[in-house]
Amino acid sequence: MAKGRIHSLETFGTVDGPGIRFVLFMQGCLLKCQYCHNPDTWELNDGNEMSLEEVLAEIEPYLHYYRSSGGGLTVSGGEPTLQAHFVKELFTEVKKRWNLHTTLDTNGYNEGDKINDLLDVTDLVLLDLKHIDDEAHIKLTGKSNERTLKLARWLSDHNRKMWIRHVYVPGIHNREEDLINLGRFIGTLNGVEKFEILPYHQMGIYKWQSMGKPYELEGVPSPSEEEVQRAYRLIEEGRKQTALV
Repeated sequence: MAKGRIHSLETFGTVDGPGIRFVLFMQGCLLKCQYCHNPDTWELNDGNEMSLEEVLAEIEPYLHYYRSSGGGLTVSGGEPTLQAHFVKELFTEVKKRWNLHTTLDTNGYNEGDKINDLLDVTDLVLLDLKHIDDEAHIKLTGKSNERTLKLARWLSDHNRKMWIRHVYVPGIHNREEDLINLGRFIGTLNGVEKFEILPYHQMGIYKWQSMGKPYELEGVPSPSEEEVQRAYRLIEEGRKQTALV
């Protein structure tokens, strides 16, 4: 029986996909985002080990809410594709038992062909595009964005539904050229049902402090509404440019 390493779970999630959702946060992540509000999810061997049946037992009492709201199950993290086999088994089972909608919340740091089995039982992918500029992406996360952009392209080529999300940090994401380029890239993709900017917040600082890790973004404020709207405008401008090609 498959077992997964779980960081935490949420029974009434409303932001990670349509409707009311059960959100399962997997343990382990290869990116080290400077703004991560759950750095305690990074270490792959931490968290609690749970069997498939144990997770299903946590979901079952709330099925009525998920079904009646057009919601379902979202698996997030950490990075859920690092435990792709377990997530695939879980998605397969919730579909078979309850016909639940499944959403995968991923940073895309994986390869479509390698996680094809998982993507076959995934109704929606929430793809986090951390930065369109590779150098800035490496500085922000410790890794290149090449794999994420490749996975986005794979999802597009295979007609998969996705929502693209972009955390906006003042001073890191405000270059006009980057925002337009992000829009241009998104404009070349099929299947993007929604694009969302998530304004940076400092809610996770205490976790960094409690883990004795230096917090690189100390003193960086959340973006103003004007900054966020400007970013949306520039990204939309870039999308339109590609749509015309």
